[in-house]
Amino acid sequence: MNANPTFGAATGIGSLPGGDAREAARTATGSFEDFPFLPELPARGPGADMIGRTAGMLVEMYARVEPSGWRIGDRPGRDTKRARSWLGEDLDALEECTQGYEGQLKVQAVGPWTLAAALELRNGEAALSDPGACRDLAGSLAEGLRLHLEEVRRRVPGAQLVLQLDEPSLIAVLTGHVKTASGYRTYRAPDRQLVESTLRDVIGVHGDDPVVVHSCAPDVPFALLRRAGAAAISFDFSLLTERDDDAIGEAVEGGTRLFAGVVAGTDGPLSDPAGSVMGVRTLWRRLGLHPGLLAEAVTLTPSCGLAGASPAYARKALAHCVQAARSLADNPE
Repeated sequence: MNANPTFGAATGIGSLPGGDAREAARTATGSFEDFPFLPELPARGPGADMIGRTAGMLVEMYARVEPSGWRIGDRPGRDTKRARSWLGEDLDALEECTQGYEGQLKVQAVGPWTLAAALELRNGEAALSDPGACRDLAGSLAEGLRLHLEEVRRRVPGAQLVLQLDEPSLIAVLTGHVKTASGYRTYRAPDRQLVESTLRDVIGVHGDDPVVVHSCAPDVPFALLRRAGAAAISFDFSLLTERDDDAIGEAVEGGTRLFAGVVAGTDGPLSDPAGSVMGVRTLWRRLGLHPGLLAEAVTLTPSCGLAGASPAYARKALAHCVQAARSLADNPE
């Protein structure tokens, strides 16, 4: 894997409001000239949500919607077909908006551990409860991602693909806080080395191209993700504490890119762009890092997906990330 990949200064996380694939593609590509992304539109319903969308990518493994959530089944049903149809619609729209484009393009999928915590087995318990099911799920996901990335390359031949694995449940998995079907117990935490090796296997599907791991939960395991091969780590900047300082300093010095979520994911007032990155500059000074490294080490994003925002705010938030990144590059001190 490329140890020190170069990334664009700003991008989105993935989800956008509404259900119009072409409008979303125009927003995602128009907001970021050098680092657009493939939008996700969960408002369309089951199959467009992050779990259903990724479940639709699985190879020789299928899922259907039950009242309790997504459950692994024996054959592709209407829910799988719907998920694949919507993904195809999104790819069609992206292809239209990226004619002649050359540069980085980010695509997103749920990572193996959040998927294992969300997908149910036939008995109603999460796949996380069964080590064999976790292994099979990770293998199916890796192959599905390989095929998905091939398809995106075919449609946007000038793109340098960046894969983002969304792992919002990773911390809960690692700490044994994922609840069982009854809600009265929690699943035992898997061995951290197994968590790391599984992530490494899925990250490896992208070959030498960079992979970002995104988590908008507190206590992101920076060191574990770096050892697993993540070239960049995406997080909600507002959730950082001084306990994270050493891990972040080591990440920066080791060449890991930080995708700092500095703009709220739901409607609210936006400060001036310089104000949005004040905390990033403060962190840099606290760590004793050279200000000139800021633009080289940090990509700015919203704090999480924008599915819960209004369309107008989502567009403003993405534009704000670009303006804040420009402020950070022009005035790193």
